[in-house]
Formats: sequence, structure tokens, C-alpha cells
Amino acid sequence: MTEATTVRPSSTASSAIQAIHYQVAMPQPESHLFEVTLQVQGWQQGALDLKMPVWTPGSYLVREYAKHLQNFSANADDTKQPLPWHKVSKNHWQVETGNTSAITVRYRIFANELTVRTNHLDATHGYFNGAALFFFIPGWEQQRIWVTIAPGQPDWRVTTSLPPVSGKSNTFEAVDFDTLVDSPFEIGGQQLYNFEVLGKSHQLAIWGRGNANPEQIIADTKKIIEVEAQLYGGLPYDHYLFLLHLSANGFGGLEHKYSCSLNFPRFGFRAKEQYYRFMQLVAHEFFHLWNVKRIRPQALEVFNYEQENYTSCLWFCEGATSYYDLVIPQRAGIYETKTFLESLGKEITRLQKTPGRKVQPASESSWDAWIKLYRRDANSDNFEISYYLKGEMVCLLLDLLIRTRHGNQRSLDDVMRHMWEQFGQEEIGYTPQQLQGVIESVAGLNLGSFFQNYIDGTTELPFNQYLEPFGLQVVAAQEEPVPFLGIKAKLKQGKGLVEFVEAMSPAAVAGVNAGDELLAIDGLRVTPEQLSDRLKDYEVADTIELTVFHQDELLTLPVTLGAPQPSRYQIVSVENPTEAQKQNFAGWLGTPLG
Repeated sequence: MTEATTVRPSSTASSAIQAIHYQVAMPQPESHLFEVTLQVQGWQQGALDLKMPVWTPGSYLVREYAKHLQNFSANADDTKQPLPWHKVSKNHWQVETGNTSAITVRYRIFANELTVRTNHLDATHGYFNGAALFFFIPGWEQQRIWVTIAPGQPDWRVTTSLPPVSGKSNTFEAVDFDTLVDSPFEIGGQQLYNFEVLGKSHQLAIWGRGNANPEQIIADTKKIIEVEAQLYGGLPYDHYLFLLHLSANGFGGLEHKYSCSLNFPRFGFRAKEQYYRFMQLVAHEFFHLWNVKRIRPQALEVFNYEQENYTSCLWFCEGATSYYDLVIPQRAGIYETKTFLESLGKEITRLQKTPGRKVQPASESSWDAWIKLYRRDANSDNFEISYYLKGEMVCLLLDLLIRTRHGNQRSLDDVMRHMWEQFGQEEIGYTPQQLQGVIESVAGLNLGSFFQNYIDGTTELPFNQYLEPFGLQVVAAQEEPVPFLGIKAKLKQGKGLVEFVEAMSPAAVAGVNAGDELLAIDGLRVTPEQLSDRLKDYEVADTIELTVFHQDELLTLPVTLGAPQPSRYQIVSVENPTEAQKQNFAGWLGTPLG
């Protein structure tokens, strides 16, 4: 018998006609085809417009979900006769309904992409996101929607954050289309674990095999929930669902109001560093239930599912969340302060080793997310920077600035609380000016120059200036100096291919291109794995003969090597920290400076 499981209160079925009712079947899961039936009742116009979203909130890329749709048909319920239809655009179908008030639409969706933002169906389970499976009817976005699931196997259960409809098997209700999009479904033999935190019920659903330890995950997740609830003053829900997919080598998360989807390598839970990364992912997506799902920019207050929704504030939406996904596990005692500082060092390393930080501001990165962050190419690192990463580092500086100015009596926590109280609780979208105003009010300082330099500009972030009051500093590390060439190469199908050439580097100046095949240095074969060691045999300003295949043409290029570049950056204590620095450090991280 199929068991329907959920983490939301049940809805009561009424005798009224349900205007929009979706049925999702998967009679042959191995085909990767969801079979979807849409029943529309009470229609009073001559044409029915159906539009499929091109993106899903939380993932800022036009993904063209309609490309997976096939076998579209429409019928009149009263006569059972086919209704004529045609496509208006890539995601827009129009059915000529005439005098018909009840219409049935059928179509299939190919689902073989296992990510948190797409659909996946195979012999083991079905998973889907509403934006990637369902149409919306223009003008009817506020209508209630029922979804009935016909599982692919008799023993498969249904897990979602939507409430079940009482008296209707495997049927769930969304109060509107936004809620349907915000409520992913997992159908299969997923393991289910129920637990309680602060009087609220939670559920962990795990699909896939691996070395995840549910008891440990739940214990640490409880700590994260408690710390984040303390920051915001409570939990804004009655029930919450964690959906976890264990995959071969996937990684990612997508936030929802009452749930989150997580994708993690199936054997990535044993090593401490990997497990900590997983708990950071949990902390990140859970933090989003406030920051983004409820505290969100005005541009995302009402979703336009047919095109890009532009905002310059993603540096705060994702950057603040990324900063806290490092902080929260430390506060929760999941890992020590040393691990937190090491993680910060790794993030600083990523930033400083990305040349695009000198080209693209964080606000511009936010605006251009739709065409850049998720559409990387061989030149991306030269002219763009992730708003996740730059925003995270900017929020670190803001936290330190506020703490320094107010003796740890105020912090970025207060910014998040004020944003929650002013915008999140009532879900009123904020403008960039209002965001800056809240931060300035907490800091007690005009931050015009800060925003101009570090958010709207590309001025290098002065980490040591902000870390010094806490007895810390960033130092560059280089295990063994290597003359600078400026390429990244990787072995692919037996060929050493150049994947990236840093702009204005010795290699770039000499004419090396991404896609070239690396062959030799000074007439002797070199592989990507040998490249660093081979360069150690040379000095700065030496000229080497670099041989490559460029579009099948054998080229030997003279390259003059540059000065060694830092391989990584670390956060370490200053020598002989003062008592004030020690107090500031303890006030920030709750542990002694040492």
C-alpha cells in the first residue's frame, strides 16, 4: 500500500469543484517520462493559455523547462473530442476551447537530470520541482491547485511539504501557483526520519545509498535549527522538510519556504572536512527560509516566471547566507573555531585567485547572474566574480566593522533581525537603498564609501584592516615558489588541455589559448600533473619555449615567466595580541584567541 507522507497540516476536501487539478503518473519509471494530466474546470473563455516557467526561484538562470515537454494534447471533458491547439512561443501553448468549460490536457515531461532544480525519474524514485513540471494559467495564478500522484511502484511513498487533501489518496493542495513551485516532491522508497525542535516538527527524507549517518545528521541539524532560530527569534513555520539526495558526485541545494532540497555525494559523510561541508550546506539552505524566501528584494517580491527577474542584491541574499553557513556550525559546536577560520581562509583564497574580482563588482555580478554565474566558460574567471563569494566576504567585513564600532554589542545578526522585522515577517520586498539604510542604521555609520568601493566597485577588500581589531591577519602562503606561467591544464581523454589562461599573464601575452593542447617545455614532453614541478627548474624572468597544438597547428611560443603567486591565504593570529583584541575575538566567536 502506498503511504503518503508530508510535513504540513492536512487540507479538507470540499464539495466545490476543484478548478485546477494535476495528476502525475509514472507508469514506466525507466523511461524517465512523467505523464501529467491537467484538468481545468469552470473555464469561461474561448481560449485557454498554458505557460511553463522558464526558471525556478532560488536558481537564477533561464533553464527552458519547456524543452523537456512532449506529447501535448487537449480534450473537452463533456464530448471527449480533441480540442485544437497551437504553440504561441517556446513556453506558451494555447488551446481553443470554444464553449467548453471543462478541459483535460495531457503531456509528458522527460526527467533525467538529478539536480535540486530539475526533475529526475528512474526505476528507484521520482523527483520533481513544480516550475519544471507544471503549467500556470495566466490570471489564475492565485487559484488553489490539487496534485494527485500515481506512484511508479506499489510500495513507493510520496513526500512533500504540501498538505494532503483529507479523504483523497495521494492528493495534495497548493494555495496558489507560487506555493506549488515552492514545494518539490519525492516519490519512492526514501528513508523517513521525524524529529522535533523547539516544539516544531521536522522530517528528513533520504533517497539513495551511501555512508550518511541519519542519527548524526539529525543531531547536528537540530543544533543548526536552534542557533538560527535564536538569531531570528523563533521558527516561522509549524513543519519543515529536508529532502536529501545521495548521488554519485552531485552537490547543491535549493531553498523553499517549508522545505529544502539537498544533493550530496553518497560517500561524502565519513571524512570530517566533507561532513562539515555538508553541514554548511544544511545551514545555508535552512538560513534561506528567512533570507530570500521571506526577506527578499523587491524585484523578487512577485515572480515573473517567463523571464529574468533582475536585482542587484543577490550579493546580500546569497553572500550573507554563505557567510552564516560558515558561522552557524561554529556557533552550534559542530566544528571548532579553528575550522571556521580555516574555512574563511579557503574562501579568501578563492576570491584572491579569481582575477575577475578586479573587473566585476558584486552588485553587477548579482544583476548578471542570469547570463554569467551559471553559464561559465574558459574566460569566466577573468572577468566575473561570484556574488556568493564576493558577497560572503563583504558580509564578513560588515560584521567585523559593526562589532568593532559597537564593542560586539551589535553585529550583522542585528542587520538580519532588522531585515526580518521590517521586511521578512510581512514579506515586503526591499530596495537596494532600504537594505543599505538598515545596515547603516545598525552600524551607526554612513557606509556610502564602503558600498561604492566594495559592492558597487572593485576595490580590493582590506581584510587585515577589519581583522586587526580581533587579533587576526591574512597572510599569503606559498609552499615552494613556482615561477608564474598563468594557465590551468587538465588531462582529458589522454590529452593535456589548457582549461584557463589568466588575462595578462605570461602565457596570455605569449598567445596561449584555452583549448590548446599542452605538449612540451623546451622540447621535452610535459603533462598537466608535471607542469608545476617542471616550472620549479626555472627562475623568474626566464624565457621558456612552450609547445602546444592550437587548433591542430603545432606552435612553439616563447614565454617569459613571472614572479611566483601565492597558492593560498590563511587567517592567523597577530603577534602579541592586545587584551582588547582578545576580548573582541572572544566576543565574536565565543572562544579565546589562540
